[in-house]
Amino acid sequence: MPALLTALLLAAVPQPHAALPVHVGGRVVAEPGGALRFGWPAVYFEARFWGTGVTVDVASDTDFYRLLVDGRERMLLKQPHGAITISGLPAGEHVVRLEKLTESQSGGGRFRGFFLAGRGRALSPPRRKDQVEFIGDSYTVGYGNTSPKRSCTGSEVHDTTDSQQAFGPLAAKRLGYDYRVLAYSGFGIVRNYDGHRPGETMPLLYRRLLPDDAAQVETSPGAWRPRAIVVNLGTNDFSTPLHAGEAWANAGALHAAYRAEYDRFARRLMAAQPQAKLVLMGGPTFAEDVEAVAKRLGSTRVTTVRFGTMELSGCDWHPSLKDDEALAALIEPLLR
Repeated sequence: MPALLTALLLAAVPQPHAALPVHVGGRVVAEPGGALRFGWPAVYFEARFWGTGVTVDVASDTDFYRLLVDGRERMLLKQPHGAITISGLPAGEHVVRLEKLTESQSGGGRFRGFFLAGRGRALSPPRRKDQVEFIGDSYTVGYGNTSPKRSCTGSEVHDTTDSQQAFGPLAAKRLGYDYRVLAYSGFGIVRNYDGHRPGETMPLLYRRLLPDDAAQVETSPGAWRPRAIVVNLGTNDFSTPLHAGEAWANAGALHAAYRAEYDRFARRLMAAQPQAKLVLMGGPTFAEDVEAVAKRLGSTRVTTVRFGTMELSGCDWHPSLKDDEALAALIEPLLR
């Protein structure tokens, strides 16, 4: 916890002041009373105000959050419940930001708002001209990317995942873009890791407003008009051998099914967001399949990018922070 917290009083506030207008990054579900429910990785909330203090009210049984003021981390919130205040700020204009760090495949959190603490006034929230979307699996989530070791328990994976430092948010922040991350560890285009949960793959989950709620789906993107959609799916389709009883007779049939479904999924994305460039990422085991899909799509809106050997020193041989930096540098020029 930053030493500055000794000078910045953080305490529960019994009665928050007026709510600040909020800019939301990522998918949320508005609830009666104004709370926003969310579950996808790397969701964030921002507000601006003039004053000396701000309160955030967020609740989650599962997630960790980073609370920032003026771009500087002020507190790490672990499974918070209730209102927390940062006071003693210099009188003036400030930006407050709450970032979801961990992956919650179920549960998620509720954001109840930012509120003035003490005297001050609300300002219009931050706005950005451009948007980018990232669709993927654990690589896009940032699964265990801050871990100092590869062998991790389930709780260690959770605690060392920082989706805000995964390659997508890294690239988007450097470019000054809004972003949303729709990614789910272990899932693929037609096959999940080790054949897990057959039939429930990422193209099916993609439209959900919450990853664990099949009943609520995005029917219209509204103001969400990304300049690019970056897809990195395929690692889980091919990383484990087929088992008896799975839908594909052999590896060749699996590759053919992957290409056909990826083509359908990509066309749906392009139809829903006709202004967006489609960036298809391919790793060592599936880059040729990705390039074949791009060729089949036959559009100048589609580009592919291969990534190769990485140190994979995160949990369970996943990308490390160093790998995330390298992947961000690889895709950043394609998003400009």
